[in-house]
Amino acid sequence: MTQADRLRERELGFEPKRLYEEYAYVMDFLPTGRSSPDKSRYVVVPTAQVLGEDYFTMLEAELKTGTVVEPSERIYVGKDRREKVNRILGRISYQELTASAKAELPVVLEKMIQNQEKRFVHFFNEAQAVTPRMHALEVLPGVGKKSMWQIIDQRERKQFESFADIQKRISLSDPVKTIAKRIVEELTEDSKYRLFTRAI
Repeated sequence: MTQADRLRERELGFEPKRLYEEYAYVMDFLPTGRSSPDKSRYVVVPTAQVLGEDYFTMLEAELKTGTVVEPSERIYVGKDRREKVNRILGRISYQELTASAKAELPVVLEKMIQNQEKRFVHFFNEAQAVTPRMHALEVLPGVGKKSMWQIIDQRERKQFESFADIQKRISLSDPVKTIAKRIVEELTEDSKYRLFTRAI
């Protein structure tokens, strides 16, 4: 759904659909909890800082007593019966991540992107202009006008089928790392264009 579609729905009185994460990947496990961001309280429950699989939402989750999770582990955080998560404490910003979570973020992202190869190959095949002068492909790190036109030319001849196919046909060294870098930029900066994430 485009921004224009969302505005049209609001004008017609429709409430925008809330987007929830179903699965997330662990960035850090805090077995004894941690202080709240403003240091006003300490939560003494096993906690995990996780990254949502669909919208890359950074969340803090209270885990069930006795639960242990590992970095990069995929866990269910949706609304149905959760095996490891007791409740979602809330969304968090990049600044609220622990040092370990910040270090794990690029590793987790690359794993998530590889596990959803079809989704991101589809992005290369279908990405469109975000403004009259800027194409979504140009927002990717290392992709300028020349690379953008190369991608468009190649996908018009034949749709990309895999990351390996993209690497073989265009001058992009590693699509997985390129996408991961872009997502990190969107999570750590006030990005004008959001290709993969949503504002906190």
